[in-house]
Amino acid sequence: MAFKHAIALTGGIASGKSTACNLLKLYGLRIIDADAIARRMLDENAAAVAELFGPEYLTEGRVDRKKLGVLVFSDEGARKTLENLLHPKIREEIERQSEAQDALGGPYIVDIPLFFETGSYPIEKVVVVYAPRDIQKKRLMEREGLGDEEAEARLNAQMDIEEKRKRATWVIDNSGNLKQLQKETERVFDEITQLRQSN
Repeated sequence: MAFKHAIALTGGIASGKSTACNLLKLYGLRIIDADAIARRMLDENAAAVAELFGPEYLTEGRVDRKKLGVLVFSDEGARKTLENLLHPKIREEIERQSEAQDALGGPYIVDIPLFFETGSYPIEKVVVVYAPRDIQKKRLMEREGLGDEEAEARLNAQMDIEEKRKRATWVIDNSGNLKQLQKETERVFDEITQLRQSN
């Protein structure tokens, strides 16, 4: 059965999920990366993307992620269409990898950016990487070179970070610098390790 030993890791856009995940990996936790799976599925379904949204969303046969991102974050209908195409395929692959991880025993992380939004995964324990909305927005604008309106649209496309924080089993607070993030991630890793020892 998939997800038996799984712990979901989620957060908001630009909250620092990838960095926290890399740290947890360094500390020795196994990771299933839903974003990497999603990127692969997007590339494998480039022809379907062109059919749904038009050939202008491909460059040299590959999906132009930036262009498609602008579309799906400004048009809810387009976002739902893309999700309907990709989410079942992504879930199937995550489930396959999860079964392989469960066979090894002990906890592992499934990094799912839209864990709460999709409600697709029967995972009870959740790590939320947290940064307040104003910090998320600032980081997002700096990282992606977005204007205020575009950044707001991307933040509004996800569940509010404060709501995610309320639903978390563990919170990694990334509202400070990298040193603070390391300390927070280590604390959560220690708690997960204790959980493994008590099982």
